[in-house]
Amino acid sequence: MKVKFITLFLLGFLVVFVPACLDRIPFAQRKLSAAEPQEIVRNNEVRSLPGKLDSIPMFNSNSPEWVKTEGILLSTFPPTGKRVPAAHLNYPFNGDFTLFAHHFTHTPPNLQTLYLGILVHNPGEQPVTLSIPAAASYLLEPDAPFQQKPPMSENPDGAIFSGPGIRAVDSVMRGKRQADFPEKILIPPRQSRMLMNLPIPVRGLEKPVNGRSSFLRLNGSDTVYMASLAMYAKKTPEGTERAPTLAEWQQLLDTGNLAGPRDKTPTPPTQTSGQLIYGRVAGVQLGSTWQATITDSDTDILPLPAPDRAISYAIDTLRGGELSTYPIQAAPLAVRYPDTAYESHANYAVNYDLTLPLANINDYYGVRRARTVELTLETPLKEGRLSRGGLIFRQPSWDFPFFRGTVRLRYKDDSGQEVTRYVHLWHRRGQVLEPLVSLTLQPQERRTVRLDFLYPPDSVPPQVLTVSAK
Repeated sequence: MKVKFITLFLLGFLVVFVPACLDRIPFAQRKLSAAEPQEIVRNNEVRSLPGKLDSIPMFNSNSPEWVKTEGILLSTFPPTGKRVPAAHLNYPFNGDFTLFAHHFTHTPPNLQTLYLGILVHNPGEQPVTLSIPAAASYLLEPDAPFQQKPPMSENPDGAIFSGPGIRAVDSVMRGKRQADFPEKILIPPRQSRMLMNLPIPVRGLEKPVNGRSSFLRLNGSDTVYMASLAMYAKKTPEGTERAPTLAEWQQLLDTGNLAGPRDKTPTPPTQTSGQLIYGRVAGVQLGSTWQATITDSDTDILPLPAPDRAISYAIDTLRGGELSTYPIQAAPLAVRYPDTAYESHANYAVNYDLTLPLANINDYYGVRRARTVELTLETPLKEGRLSRGGLIFRQPSWDFPFFRGTVRLRYKDDSGQEVTRYVHLWHRRGQVLEPLVSLTLQPQERRTVRLDFLYPPDSVPPQVLTVSAK
């Protein structure tokens, strides 16, 4: 009798209370929770990306990412005459180079505005002209807040973005130079000039958090030294904030220490076990562009792959994320601080410029026929070695967005028209995606597709460019 009563009680509980609890859960969430994630292993042929980085240096200022103590972010000045010699890395620039700076502030004292200054110095006896062919700098708020976007959106005028770094590299890819930056700066002998003196304000924001991302293409007519510096706004006699002056920036450079707090110390490249910490970059990297023509070995074309065998080319590989390819693509650092990254492990703002000379020359059906080729940029599960023999994806995908930014495509469409498209991508890790472009090639037809982009800051490598055909 007691057993029967307990059974009836439990049945009543299930009938009455479980539906009531379920009613409080959105239907879509219930459906998602009920479905077990499905991992998808693709047996694509995974190839190393042809080509290599060029030798154009990049001034890469990304540590500390969150600045609370004003000071030197990155200085390539000589250490002579400086109060803290170790803060100066003694690396001269001459000719073409690029500059990337990416820093944030969180709840500064009294909600003070943090300023980011870029100082350029001419050590020589003749004037130096610093040319600025393209440049952009954006705040997180209000210029470019992080926002969820569709997986793929046509972005012809750059109106779609998700984050300040993404917007900055998109603008420079299009050859733009913001009004904050002149076409040229003339630097007299043995003098310095401000390339940038811009605020990161938090007052008036819903949360006192903001950041600024900047990317510039530069050319010096002769040797220059560079420094990025962080300083809180100064006060006018009336008590309002003002930007620091050139003299105040120069004093900080000469007498200041490294800004803080310092980021996590990275794992040495020689360490093969334990936790892998990449660290943030503060140094001069060697390489601003990875240019490649993607072909089969010993040919000048890329034949369309077999219908059941796509080819994936690894992009932006790094230690622990090689995807069974070699070598890694992370840019080496010519100079760096000892507690910062050993290489530019995410290649932020590196220009990937990839040309694919596609050719429909193989016969997989007994007769020659038209075939449709698809190109997809996607983010599989990060692995060093492919543990399951192929690239791993998942439905539903892992939640965090791993690639956010705009890519440019140039090709002839199926009607023979020249096409240039800018496409904004917002991809989660492991997401199964639609192709960037789909083209139908007639038998023996050759057609070239060019894909290029500046690797978007705040994206997470590696990615793959997959070529499939049917």
